[in-house]
Amino acid sequence: MQDIRKKINFLRNELHNHNHRYYVEDNPILTDLEFDLMLKELEELEAENPQFFDPNSPTQRVGGSITKSFKSSSHRYPMYSLSNTYTKDEIIKWEERILKILGNDITISFSCELKFDGASINLTYKEGELVKALTRGDGLKGDEITENIKTIKTIPLRLKGEYPKFFEVRGEIILPIKDFNKMNMQRAELGEALYSNPRNTASGSLKLQDSSQVARRPLKCFIYSVVGDELNLYDQSEVLKKAREWGFKVPNSAKLVDSIDKVFDFVKYWDSERGKLDYEIDGVVIKVNSLNHQDKLGYTAKSPRWAIAYKYKAEQAATILQGVHFQVGRTGAVTPVARLKPVLISGTLVKRASLHNSDQIEKLQLRLGDTVFVEKGGEIIPKITGVKESERGDLIDKLKFISNCPECNFPLFREKGEAQHYCKNENACPPQKIGKIQHFISRKAMDIEGLGGETVAMFYHAGLISNIVDLYKIKKEQILPLEGMAEKSANNIINAISKSVEKPFSKVLFALGIRYVGETVAKKLAKSYNSIDNLISASKENLTNTNEIGEKIAQSIIDYFSIQDNLKLVKSLQSFGLKMKTLNNHNYNHPEFYNKRFVISGIFDAFSREEIKNEIEKLGGILVTSISSKTDYLVAGKGIGPSKEIKAKSQNIPILSEKDFNNLKSS
Repeated sequence: MQDIRKKINFLRNELHNHNHRYYVEDNPILTDLEFDLMLKELEELEAENPQFFDPNSPTQRVGGSITKSFKSSSHRYPMYSLSNTYTKDEIIKWEERILKILGNDITISFSCELKFDGASINLTYKEGELVKALTRGDGLKGDEITENIKTIKTIPLRLKGEYPKFFEVRGEIILPIKDFNKMNMQRAELGEALYSNPRNTASGSLKLQDSSQVARRPLKCFIYSVVGDELNLYDQSEVLKKAREWGFKVPNSAKLVDSIDKVFDFVKYWDSERGKLDYEIDGVVIKVNSLNHQDKLGYTAKSPRWAIAYKYKAEQAATILQGVHFQVGRTGAVTPVARLKPVLISGTLVKRASLHNSDQIEKLQLRLGDTVFVEKGGEIIPKITGVKESERGDLIDKLKFISNCPECNFPLFREKGEAQHYCKNENACPPQKIGKIQHFISRKAMDIEGLGGETVAMFYHAGLISNIVDLYKIKKEQILPLEGMAEKSANNIINAISKSVEKPFSKVLFALGIRYVGETVAKKLAKSYNSIDNLISASKENLTNTNEIGEKIAQSIIDYFSIQDNLKLVKSLQSFGLKMKTLNNHNYNHPEFYNKRFVISGIFDAFSREEIKNEIEKLGGILVTSISSKTDYLVAGKGIGPSKEIKAKSQNIPILSEKDFNNLKSS
């Protein structure tokens, strides 16, 4: 038994080290296969020996715990806020106040650090292991979010080297800009409201009830402070160095300087370079470097005297608010967009800006003709942040949020707990109707080649289609007279529409555009219920008992099928041959395919990649996008990427040619 415990501890230590090299140092020395095999061995040993459970084992990072409410807990050491300034004069005055307390004959050095724009976090370590994680809260108390924090790979669960017995670490949870944009692209494809900015998304992620959902978000943690009673540390630069040695992610941007002039050089440099970072900053933090000096300077009621934040002014300009129009999205969400007198901000001519929702209009008390301040930040389009009070429009021209849909005049509805207004007239509102058809023909849905968003809109406005069923009624003769349509393109569209009836039930279900039913959820529902009839008759209780189907998704499905027009639409699609049930042929659980994981790469002669994917799923296989130790087969066509082939060979994963794939089906 002692040998088993030693083996478990050895594997845990090794995996912690390799996690650190991969996520913190960006310098892995193990292949994915070697790491996965080691992790799998540990998982098996822990399952067989539950008496050796460790909450900070590398196997606990995937999440899965549910927290219905977050317990409030006091900070052992208060988390003070920083004093902010936007001027160099204020920094000079700050230095003068410091010297007045410490003495004018003392030489002071400063640690200059970037001010990360994320969510502050406090991590408690005891005997080198993470025991608690708290949000900042009000600085005196925060919410316990330990299980969610454990899923973030840049936060060590067990420290490296030598460290104090008990201490706390402060950091900022951030969401890299490229990952934020990727998340929003995925939401846009599903017709869901976009996240507003990386900071709010990172902050909201920390309070998700399901830690496995947090694990799927690409969050990072940057450390900037260490607090405790017996740290044996002497200055801030040493704090950052030690934090790196213990295994934390500490950006290399911090700089130690010996004068205020060099502080200003640092501020100026990052003001011009911050746009090159893959994460958002909103300024620079300047700290007295000596911890002894910090102790002498102490704190005000709200802030440390030994630190100050220089905030960068957002890229901003003033212009005239000329009007506002209201956009209706595919899901019926109504968004106000300001029309502006064109103004140049950061080299871009800005003509419109987001107003987000009715709350924003009311908060700013906007009027037509107002001179407004427009910022270009991390958002997709610029936003209005304020009004120049000395240059207001007439009071009679005060903006009001509309009460009816601008497209179909249907009364708008604001759901409890949501900021957005919705038009619920989904089957008669033109933008929603067009959006639903555009979603239906999209690549991840019915994948009707030759039809794009603009072509769909043209067909709609020409009176050829008004819903997705009408696609299957279109004749070539109707298409040919339209602008840009020739014999070949018309034939391609008709053939692609005709071919789409071969798509499996899961694709059809996703293509219907039921709110919150994305591609993955559609596959789960298709597999669990087998037919549209079973899904229509399913109760809310049945649905929520289905794996990974929550109340929000279940209610959306119930709501969709409670509308008679939607039921008629499903029946019409069925009459044109679209598949409304899973094909339960004798091969569905093919022994060589069932629950096996397939990666597809390259171009094939007899089949399209989509046809191969459909065949794999029909036979019970699982499609994955990247090769790992859990992959069972790589189906390789012409032009396969060499990296995939090399990785498959290194992990002894069978590589199937088109002929091999057909033979496997026939076995």
